[in-house]
Amino acid sequence: MKVDKLLKYIREDRWPTVWCPGCGNGIILKSFLEAYDQTGLDPDQTAVVSGIGCSSRSTGYLDFNTMHTLHGRAIAFATGVALARPDFKVVVMGGDGDITAIGGNHFIHACRRNINLTVIIYNNMIYGMTGGQHSPTTPAGKIAGTMPLGNVEEQFNVVNLALSAGATYVARSTVYHYQLTVKYIKEALLHKGISIVEVLTNCHTYYGRYNGLREPWQMMDYFKNNTVMKEKADQMTEEELKGKIVIGVFRKDESKPDFYTRYRLTYANQSKGE
Repeated sequence: MKVDKLLKYIREDRWPTVWCPGCGNGIILKSFLEAYDQTGLDPDQTAVVSGIGCSSRSTGYLDFNTMHTLHGRAIAFATGVALARPDFKVVVMGGDGDITAIGGNHFIHACRRNINLTVIIYNNMIYGMTGGQHSPTTPAGKIAGTMPLGNVEEQFNVVNLALSAGATYVARSTVYHYQLTVKYIKEALLHKGISIVEVLTNCHTYYGRYNGLREPWQMMDYFKNNTVMKEKADQMTEEELKGKIVIGVFRKDESKPDFYTRYRLTYANQSKGE
């Protein structure tokens, strides 16, 4: 595949990016563009919404209808777009802190309602833009600026949260697993209802530097050596899975109608007196 063909989706005048050299956010952005290019969707009928954080800067580089909104409120803004323009494909891009901390309730209720959104979560396991504070997804025992002796909190499992809240497409990948990430994002974009793709990415500047993984390649090796596909994980014991990251598609439900469809149907029937 020629990378040049993806440049039509990019605002080149915004380059270079603000991301640190070797940051995995660029890999996720390219994965999205490659997946998008395979779908045949129309950029003029696509909206990409982000909040605040390193990953949320993605919308500034994309030549779609884009919104760079408030911290934690990307899903709320995107819900408004999805309901006002049901003909649009609406995508949310945000970090683990932005979406699962301050934006956590928006995330839960978007999953519950099955809003027609694709949510791509850049999970670098830390707050990168604001200086390396621990986030909801920082693993227990790992060091962060606000947990210098090791994180005493348990790690938030984004996939389990999405599943329990009712999301109809849920997948997880890492920036090491590029082709899987492209595949999952493509499936998510073509899914009707809410689709969640969590992508573990490297912030070697803060998370890695604090935890003995100073170089991007070291974090890539970490993802390579500590991931297990869901199909294999299903046959493993809890002890065998300790410290492992399970990746794959966790739910792919095509049968549940999205919120807009249910809403329109309900009020259409009411107007008929049914």
